[in-house]
Amino acid sequence: MALSFTQLDGKVMDAPEAAMQALKASFRGALLTADDPAYDETRKVWNAMIDRRPALIARCSGTADVVRAVQFAREHRIVNSVRGGGHNIAGLAVCDGGLMIDLSPMRGVWVDPAGRTCRAQAGCTLGDVDRETQLHGLAAVLGFVSATGIAGLTVGGGFGYLTRRHGWTCDTVLGMEVVTAEGRVVRASASENADLFWALRGGSGNFGIVTSFEYRLFPVGPEILGGAIAWRADDSRRVLEAFEAFSAGAPRELTSVAVLRIAPPAPWLPKEVHGKPIVAIFVCYSGASLEQGEALLKPLRSLGQPVADIVARRPYTQMQSLLDATQPKGRRYYWKSHYLPRIDACLIDTATTHAGRIGSPHSAILMFQIGGALGELPADHSPAGNRDAAYVLNIAGSWERPEDDAAHMRWARECFEATRASSTGGAYVNFLTEEEGRDRIEAAYGGANLQRLAELKRRLDPDGLFQHTKRVAG
Repeated sequence: MALSFTQLDGKVMDAPEAAMQALKASFRGALLTADDPAYDETRKVWNAMIDRRPALIARCSGTADVVRAVQFAREHRIVNSVRGGGHNIAGLAVCDGGLMIDLSPMRGVWVDPAGRTCRAQAGCTLGDVDRETQLHGLAAVLGFVSATGIAGLTVGGGFGYLTRRHGWTCDTVLGMEVVTAEGRVVRASASENADLFWALRGGSGNFGIVTSFEYRLFPVGPEILGGAIAWRADDSRRVLEAFEAFSAGAPRELTSVAVLRIAPPAPWLPKEVHGKPIVAIFVCYSGASLEQGEALLKPLRSLGQPVADIVARRPYTQMQSLLDATQPKGRRYYWKSHYLPRIDACLIDTATTHAGRIGSPHSAILMFQIGGALGELPADHSPAGNRDAAYVLNIAGSWERPEDDAAHMRWARECFEATRASSTGGAYVNFLTEEEGRDRIEAAYGGANLQRLAELKRRLDPDGLFQHTKRVAG
């Protein structure tokens, strides 16, 4: 029986047997259909709310396989999606009825210590890159959870503990290997295919499939000063007021994240607070003098009566995985987010009120500190604009059972609306759920950047082959 695919125009086609045999003969990696034992596990992504079934999964062993998959999708006008780490909140890695181009087997990392650069294949996670670069006391500007894929993070902007020092993740990209909609392999950099390079630094993945990234690296660690301090929720307002003053005056080598949630049964928290509301601040000081970092953190660590304090000198790779346990694969996730210019009194009041309404032991309200180096580049340097923001507010719903979807999504939406008045009006594209419309996409890019992206989409992919991110229309 022929394999049926959904086409870009919504029609369903049976792929000719000869075309399928030709694909199998020219493809080195695995081609998985629904009857393959590995199919279900491969199609599953981090967010269990995403339950889509591609007709075929092409597990690429290298760039040549990506080219062949793109050629097949183009020839038959097939709906397609691209999986790197599969960690996107909207589940953009997987499509229904189409071809999922799976890059996750492509996880090579090559480090040039002398040049302070590395090349990483698009299937890599943050942990893969950190592990190799830290052998040389170097690090790329990546995110906060080691299981996150570098590809989605980077083409959507990307931020983490080093952003205040060096900018968005995409600001530190020197070049990319890209498979175009025509099935050609090109290099995109400031001097080669510069328009494509601009679009892929924050404009998401509708312009080509990036198969590898070249990152600029920076001296970090291997030991940094970092960890978390936690207080009971009764101290939330006092702690968040201190967080605002502390973070606003901190040097760029120091980044902090405030979290409001129910205390998990984590070994670093005392048993008497497990299951009870807490406020915590995660900190990472990556400067050369850890003694200076300890002095900077002293006022925060002596604030009130913390129930836990695990700030210590630790490997940078350990800091990069400290939040991993809060976001395991297989839970149900729903996020809403804002950029913030500051942590104002209204936001503190609203956030603490809605934190008191959290109905899941896994949900949280997070305030990520950014700013710093972001503001040194013009708004049109890349599509990842919003360079005037100082924080990212993420209202992170997380729970286990499908029957609880409505209640937890409602909590996130109500908190989002209640905190809107404190936002810049901007949005971080990697935190957008699939339901969010044109207004939120424009908030992520800005009108001028969005118009330029649309013009480039028409030129670089005039037939609209890549539609998996749904962020930019031609």
